[in-house]
Amino acid sequence: MAKTILIKPLITEKADGLSDKMGHYSFIVNKNANKLEIKKEIEKMYSVNVSSVNTLIMPGKAKNRNTKSGLVKGRISSFKKAIVKLADGEIIDFFGDI
Repeated sequence: MAKTILIKPLITEKADGLSDKMGHYSFIVNKNANKLEIKKEIEKMYSVNVSSVNTLIMPGKAKNRNTKSGLVKGRISSFKKAIVKLADGEIIDFFGDI
């Protein structure tokens, strides 16, 4: 079974600002994926040229919620994030024509 490399694009205010100003796009990727695999997958999926790929593992966070039955403790698992820089003049349009 082939592993899924790209899980989903990371669309936040900060990521949107980076894409507008500098041509950087953020993705949540498989923890076992390396930079070459990420680069090939993005080039194939979005038909763009990738200049560089930076990866980082975001640590998990503890979360607490108050409910009727009391305090519920939970945890958000860690994930790997890839920040991809495209060649000059290229863009990825995640939203299409809205």
